[in-house]
Amino acid sequence: METVALIVLTVCFAGVWCLAALNAVHIFQLNSYKPTVQRKWNYDHILEIIGKLWWMVLIPPLFLYFGVWGLWASCLVCLVCCFFLRPKKAKKPLVFTARVKRLLVTLGIIHAILVLLLFLNRSQQNFFLMLYALAALCAYYLVLAANAINQPIEKAINNHYINDAKRILSEMPDLKVIGVTGSYGKTSVKFFTGKLLSAKYNVLVTPESYNTTLGVVRTIREQLRPIHQIFVCEMGARNVGDVQEICDIVHPDMGILTSIGPQHLESFKSIENVTKTKFELIDALPSYGTAFLNLDNEYIAARPTDRPVVGYRLAGPGQEPYEDCFCAFGVTVSSRGSSFSLREPDGTVTAFQTRLIGEHNVLNICGAIAVARTLGVPVSELVPRVRRLESVPHRLELVGGGNRVVIDDAYNANPAGTRAALGVLSQFEALKILVTPGMVELGEKQEELNRAFGLDAAAVCDYVVLVGEKQTRPIAAGLAAGGFAADRMAVAATVQEAVALADAFRPGEARVILLENDLPDNY
Repeated sequence: METVALIVLTVCFAGVWCLAALNAVHIFQLNSYKPTVQRKWNYDHILEIIGKLWWMVLIPPLFLYFGVWGLWASCLVCLVCCFFLRPKKAKKPLVFTARVKRLLVTLGIIHAILVLLLFLNRSQQNFFLMLYALAALCAYYLVLAANAINQPIEKAINNHYINDAKRILSEMPDLKVIGVTGSYGKTSVKFFTGKLLSAKYNVLVTPESYNTTLGVVRTIREQLRPIHQIFVCEMGARNVGDVQEICDIVHPDMGILTSIGPQHLESFKSIENVTKTKFELIDALPSYGTAFLNLDNEYIAARPTDRPVVGYRLAGPGQEPYEDCFCAFGVTVSSRGSSFSLREPDGTVTAFQTRLIGEHNVLNICGAIAVARTLGVPVSELVPRVRRLESVPHRLELVGGGNRVVIDDAYNANPAGTRAALGVLSQFEALKILVTPGMVELGEKQEELNRAFGLDAAAVCDYVVLVGEKQTRPIAAGLAAGGFAADRMAVAATVQEAVALADAFRPGEARVILLENDLPDNY
């Protein structure tokens, strides 16, 4: 009877272990497989973890005091834990990559060792039941242990992929590589540049947000072909040296620096480190390599470089265009898109129209035009292509029309982006409603910058719906400081609930809903 109960309990244990391991690996994947980020996540969510798994500590005393019946009761305890660990619909589900499969195999081996110890030491069952319960409680930390065990294998595999990507690039000496980096705007500029250059060249662009070392390597190995003439490579970073690591693989001939700002300060620690990291792209260029710089950004404009520079800027309302760079001016924005004129350094002025909205997008298009013109794409080819440019998903993307328009700016909000998005919202003649969970990964400045976000929103919005009470408190404080009435603000648990609340304000009236950021599942 005891053996049967122990076998059933082991199966129940396995259920808890599998669910906890899958959950922990999912979080680890969302944290980009960064052990330091995972440890911080574990620390920040320790009460949530304990809340799901503390029941396991009941198992040893149940067996100690109630014997076989305690084992059966322990099965029920495991089922309770499984209930709390049950999978929930994720915004970005776990992707079973080869690395994830290797992690799960290592965790499975750890589980098998625990089971073996439990059955081989029947005289010390209570001790090993306690060990098993602790292992379940520590599942989110055991993922880090499994990752450490797998590290030599992962490093060898990564090195193989990197060397293979270098080999492919070495066989294409005529390929021109254009690196794109920045605190924000880099994905949009990357896609715009690729679209405009394709008027004259065969271009490969890193897909979606493939901007890590291994994302770039994967793009090269799977998509780069001898027919390609230009490779536009987005370079993301969370730590000093990340951009340099990608540059050491692709050796860029040109570089576009879109912006520098307080993004990912949680890992960078200071704006100086952000600046140093973003300029790793410019510093990696050959002496003849052209640097395309957003000179409206104070950090970029203040940092000297000895590489040839082509600047791009945006002139304010009524301001004469700058003459020493590519300059967009005379911007007008409506729900149908934006129109602007662009002056080139040689004095040529061209009128452009785009379906995209906001000065933010106009500046990004200006940078892409600067690259295309430098590489000899005729302006006559660029005008229709700019008109056909599509918004990058979730970046000031217009959805719907008529009496209900949604501005989807849900991808990774930052201080400059929130100001740009609020600027776009302010230009609509309708109820202006902001839906946001706030900004994250801003380190010590997170509360201050979110409070400033609330203050800015108070001057523009008719209503605000905050998603999640805890992390949006600074925004609420900023709204209050801006004189925003409490009855025009609401708090929702999810984005879906928030949008439903936004639709309920003053029924029948035309409205524009700005979705500013959408936090991933690890928040």
